[in-house]
Amino acid sequence: MREGWQLKMLGDVSIILNGGTPKTKVKEYWDGSINWITPKDLGKLNQIYVSETPRKITDLGLQKSSAKLFQENSIILSTRAPIGHLAINKVPMSTNQGCRGIVPNKGLEVHYLFYYLKLNVKLLNDLGTGTTFKELSTKALSSVQIPIPPLSEQQQIVAILDKAFAAIDQAKGNIEKNIENAKELFQSKLNDIFSQKGDGWEEKTLEEICEKTKNIKWQDFSSEEFEYVDLSSVSRETLSVTETAKVNKENAPSRAKKIILEGDVIFATTRPTLKRATIIDEVLSGNLCSTGYVVLRPKENISSGWIFFYLLTSKFMDRMESLQRGASYPAVSDNDVKGSKLSVPMSKLEEKKNILIMNNLQESTNFLIDNYVEKLNDLEDLKKSILQKAFAGELTSTGSVTTQNAVAV
Repeated sequence: MREGWQLKMLGDVSIILNGGTPKTKVKEYWDGSINWITPKDLGKLNQIYVSETPRKITDLGLQKSSAKLFQENSIILSTRAPIGHLAINKVPMSTNQGCRGIVPNKGLEVHYLFYYLKLNVKLLNDLGTGTTFKELSTKALSSVQIPIPPLSEQQQIVAILDKAFAAIDQAKGNIEKNIENAKELFQSKLNDIFSQKGDGWEEKTLEEICEKTKNIKWQDFSSEEFEYVDLSSVSRETLSVTETAKVNKENAPSRAKKIILEGDVIFATTRPTLKRATIIDEVLSGNLCSTGYVVLRPKENISSGWIFFYLLTSKFMDRMESLQRGASYPAVSDNDVKGSKLSVPMSKLEEKKNILIMNNLQESTNFLIDNYVEKLNDLEDLKKSILQKAFAGELTSTGSVTTQNAVAV
């Protein structure tokens, strides 16, 4: 630690206040003018400041609960479910019991504290306790040590970090836009292929070009323990997947399932895996398909690849978005999927030629996106590196930090 800096506990340089929730059944406590934020609300923020919340409470609700009103320019930190979301409130604000308000003393710059806590989210999680879910207590939070330079130096560090992070965020924005452009170009090319009509092409529904698949019950499955295909760990649609999960018949749910065969195409119909698709290969053939997937088994005159790539078109995806039902777990039905119409070439040679084009398109698009994602990860690592230097006193010792080369895209 640099000369002139002091190591203090957070509880010694700030006031830490708990949150609370007024009784939800008392109307007089809600829909007032006092902003009231939860960990879930904090997790949806895409900036460091918050000045408006989805729900508000009344003065009476504040008085009749353990909620506290935090002054503006405090830190709002989620301390459970999960630990580590944080923001600076620009107006007086209250929270539920899943958050703490940290009101810095006069000698502690709020943005300096924000950046320090941002760097140490893992530490905050490690300090959490609990079996069902971790919670960071006020006592544990108060014990967190923070290096405190003179106020003028804190302000200098914040200015350097603000400038560096603005450049990094701009670079990230450019990369994220490039990723979206790559995805849109890929889907545009697919749409062009599947919009072809005229001689040698027919419009069919997925149901018309797929065989019917029979349901079985878990109890009728021959093995006591078996594997089923699960796309929950797959980040995007893929031509093949190797992830499976084991299920014990005794603990399995009672709903019917389908045995999947090589060449089947499965499509996720329920969030959070909605829109993911894969073609079943020889390794996975004979397993079961898990809940929330429709099995599309192409007839002999149609290839799996043709169905798979149709599921990736924006036309199909947009239709699935519009047909979702359910508040907690939005989903589409098997009939929604199978009722979708697509153009099908009658010539196998034409089909094979277009599938080759689409395969090449997907490979080149995924290669491009992977490179962009790697750059995004590098920028996040750069942020962490700059923060570490800041609180080790290395930024103000040199007076600057160079980010130009690191954020060039």
